[in-house]
Amino acid sequence: MNRVKAEAISLAAPAVLLVVALFVLPLGRIFWLSVSEPVLGLQNYAPLVADYGVHKILLTTFRVCLLTSVICVILGYVVAYAIVHASARMRDLMFFLILVPLWVSGLVRAFAWLMVLRRDGLANSAAQWLGLASEPLPISYNEFAVLVGMVHYMLPYAILPIYANMRDIDHQLVRAARGLGASPARAFRRVFLPLSAPGTLAAASLVFIMSLGFYVMPLLLSGGRVTMIAEFIAVNVLDTANWGVASMLAVVLLVTVLTLYALSRRVVKIGRVV
Repeated sequence: MNRVKAEAISLAAPAVLLVVALFVLPLGRIFWLSVSEPVLGLQNYAPLVADYGVHKILLTTFRVCLLTSVICVILGYVVAYAIVHASARMRDLMFFLILVPLWVSGLVRAFAWLMVLRRDGLANSAAQWLGLASEPLPISYNEFAVLVGMVHYMLPYAILPIYANMRDIDHQLVRAARGLGASPARAFRRVFLPLSAPGTLAAASLVFIMSLGFYVMPLLLSGGRVTMIAEFIAVNVLDTANWGVASMLAVVLLVTVLTLYALSRRVVKIGRVV
C-alpha cells in the first residue's frame, strides 16, 4: 500500500466509522429484532402472508403514494413546462413561490390544510357561499385530505427534476418539427414529450419513494382513519410495544425503498436528473 492510498484511507476512516455507527449498526439492529423478537425465527414476517390488516395497510400505503405520484407528476409537468417557457423575471418569481413551502415545517402545513378542509373551514365555507354545496363537503379526515396534503408537500420535488430535464432539451428540435409540417400538438407529442420522459419518470420515482415514509401528514389529515405503514410502525412501537412486528415492517419499508431506488437508477438514471 503506497503512501497516497494510506492517506486516503486515514482521511476517509472517520467518516466511514461515523456512517457505520449511526447508520449501518442501527439498521442491523432493526433487522436482528425482526427475526429475534420475541424468539428467533421468521414468525414476525408471517403477517405479510396471512394478516388481512397488514395487507390493507400496505395496499393503502401503495395506493396513496401512487396517487400522490401521479397527481404530482401531472401538475409538476405543467408547472415545469411553464417555467421553461417563461421570461427570466417570471421564472425567478415562480421558483420563489415553489421553494417557499419547503421552508415551512410539514407539521405546520398539515395543520394549515386541516383548517382549510374541515367542516367549518375555508373550503367548505366558500363552497356553501358560492352555492356549490348545501352542506359541508366530506373533504376532511379521509383519504382525500391526505392526498391534498401529500401532493402539496411533494409537488416541489416533482417540479424540480422535471424542470432540470426540460431545461436541457434543445428547443430547436421542436421548431424543426414545426418547420417540417408538424402541428404544435404533434411536435410536442413526438419530440418534446419523449425527451422529457427521463425527468418525468425520475420525478415519479422520487415522489413515490419519499411518500412511502410519510407519518405526520396522514395521521393529522385523516384523523386516524387512513393508516399507512409509518403510522402502523409507530403504533407497534409506542402503543403495543410489539418490537418484532415494528422491526419487520421497517425492514420491508427499507427493502422496498432501496429496490425502487435501484430500479430508478437503472431505468431512468435518476442520479443524473435529480
